[in-house]
Amino acid sequence: MIAILLSGGIGSRMKTEGMPKQYLPLCGRPILSYSLQTFDRHPAITGTVIVADAAWRDLITVWMEQNGITKFTAFADPGETRQYSIFNGLRKVAECYEDVDAVIIHDAARPLISMELISKCLAALPGHDGVMPVLPAKDTFYLTDGHGKVTQLLNRSTLVAGQAPEAFAFWKYYEAHLQMPREALLKINGSTEIAVLNGFDIVTVEGDERNIKITTQNDLVLAEKYLKIRK
Repeated sequence: MIAILLSGGIGSRMKTEGMPKQYLPLCGRPILSYSLQTFDRHPAITGTVIVADAAWRDLITVWMEQNGITKFTAFADPGETRQYSIFNGLRKVAECYEDVDAVIIHDAARPLISMELISKCLAALPGHDGVMPVLPAKDTFYLTDGHGKVTQLLNRSTLVAGQAPEAFAFWKYYEAHLQMPREALLKINGSTEIAVLNGFDIVTVEGDERNIKITTQNDLVLAEKYLKIRK
């Protein structure tokens, strides 16, 4: 199983003056280092491709040396969108491995990924095309007409919020990217969306509420609290 760690975003909502959010310090360490170390220590992960801008690769290399990372495979270039970054990561995996059967994709901005959630995703993958961890909807959701008018009440019991990491049968997932026109791929918003559009058999597993994505300063504060609890 090969991991793709997405670290190419710029984190504009964090307003960090030039430093992408995934490299900000969290309890004395860069945010990226937490998820990278967790995947590196998982026994089922045999290699990791990091999608990161060239400007940050020297620093990432230093952090990997400091944290004893041993399963790093290669860097891949970020794309115009998150999904294009995934595509570039998949290309790099295909270049580096001939016998890879599955890939698991995660955001570097989700530092609280656990070994248990990784194992849960990998255990559910055999016999399916993909796995996505999800959380049940807690609020009431309504459909609007795009102009503020409510048009429909949605059934909360059937709604879920997707998380990362997401695991896929590698070659089928990669082929879907190769076959999709560039304009269509640019419109993809989530890792599993392209799989659903191509009729993949995707199953869900229970996600983890602590597996938050760092998007705002408030998320950073919450992540610090979770890390202190974990320690």
